[in-house]
Amino acid sequence: MSFLNKKIFKITSEQAKELGVRAYVIGGYVRDTLLKRKSKDIDIVVEGSGIELAQAVAGKLGVNVTVFKNFGTAMIKWRDMEIEFVGARKESYRSNSRNPIVENGSIEDDQLRRDFTINALAFSLQEEDFGALSDPFDGVGDLERKLIRTPLDPDTTYSDDPLRMLRAIRFATQLSFTIVPDSIESIKRNRERINILSHERVTDELNKILLSPKPSVGLYLMDSTGLLELILPQVVNLKGVETLDGKGHKDNFSHTLQVLDNLAHTSDDLWLRWAALLHDIAKPVTKKYEPGIGWTFHGHDHIGAKMVAKIFKQLKMPLNEKMKFVQKMVALHLRPIALVQDEVGDSAVRRLLFDAGDDIDNLMKLCEADITSKNEGTVKKHKSNFKSVREKLIEVEAKDAVRNFVNPITGEIIMESYGIPPGREVGLIKEFIKNAILDGVIGNDLQEAMQLMEKKATELGLFKKH
Repeated sequence: MSFLNKKIFKITSEQAKELGVRAYVIGGYVRDTLLKRKSKDIDIVVEGSGIELAQAVAGKLGVNVTVFKNFGTAMIKWRDMEIEFVGARKESYRSNSRNPIVENGSIEDDQLRRDFTINALAFSLQEEDFGALSDPFDGVGDLERKLIRTPLDPDTTYSDDPLRMLRAIRFATQLSFTIVPDSIESIKRNRERINILSHERVTDELNKILLSPKPSVGLYLMDSTGLLELILPQVVNLKGVETLDGKGHKDNFSHTLQVLDNLAHTSDDLWLRWAALLHDIAKPVTKKYEPGIGWTFHGHDHIGAKMVAKIFKQLKMPLNEKMKFVQKMVALHLRPIALVQDEVGDSAVRRLLFDAGDDIDNLMKLCEADITSKNEGTVKKHKSNFKSVREKLIEVEAKDAVRNFVNPITGEIIMESYGIPPGREVGLIKEFIKNAILDGVIGNDLQEAMQLMEKKATELGLFKKH
């Protein structure tokens, strides 16, 4: 069978025969090959010891094997593939844990414990029926019908391992499949079980949904089943439209998901997609009705940037430069549109380039994705405006090179010149010179900056050492 023409399958088949065990390729690799999707992850299930078979195969390939003894699994990396070996298992669950009680089992037991029919498909690696497909739950039919369905009663499947509720939504989003109605209802009934999972496992699925071709599909499913409220209540708070004096505002929830989908067309950067999801996160807390003006959301960019840290902590996501990047995008997402007016001078452009630095291109992608309107003329006009902003950015950057601005006056120069220790005056002089360069008062030139330093130092009562 062409699906199994890789050397790894032949060697696994031969080694299984030598060890007197039966082996099968199961799960995602089988599903993806039948869907004609590329797959680099291969799961081999063994009626016997997965670790022993992995060691035998690794020996033949001349590669190392990583053993996870507690889980009874082993993994080898070969070429661009990861191959995981595990003994066939049957499982039973306790109500307060997603960790099952595991016993050795047959291939049938193992297929029964799989999450969805499309992931319970297996190819035989036995010499006598090499490549034969085992499909006990009509997984092939569900692939053709584009359905996500559980092999067992969905209440059992989802209650046993609540992560499967998010996995159902993730597969539906990634594959453009439909979750069958009884499964949707079961997720609604069992949604509270999501609380027994670790934040890391939940976030891993959430990231995969965000990286899908059309992430809004997954987020709408999470919302309609009640999972989003338990995982990301701040996003649910974006829902709703209020009207006063005949003036309403747009529904910020559907707008946010449209922005996310728009961005998915231009960027596969996970953290930029997080920025799209969170760019308006502070609108509910900053919303205010001002008579004669309408609805305002003043400061939602800066307050939103602060909320990012809280959300990342809540989801146990990295609090490093990735979070800071998302904060930066949320804080700056209104700035480029302010540059649309013709009268905006170079200094405003310089300041944006300085604040955004090397992330300016990502910021522009986010801002362009933020153009949502049912009026095609409005969208066209805004996109044309952003084109002129991009041209301004390129023009000023070429002239002034401020994207990676370095102040010619360092703290060391100031302290050495005036014989002072680190302190307030050093910061004031540096900030004064930085602003003068960004505002175009002086060029980014050491001599001009030194002259300005002397002027500011004199104002502060500092005098050069003799």
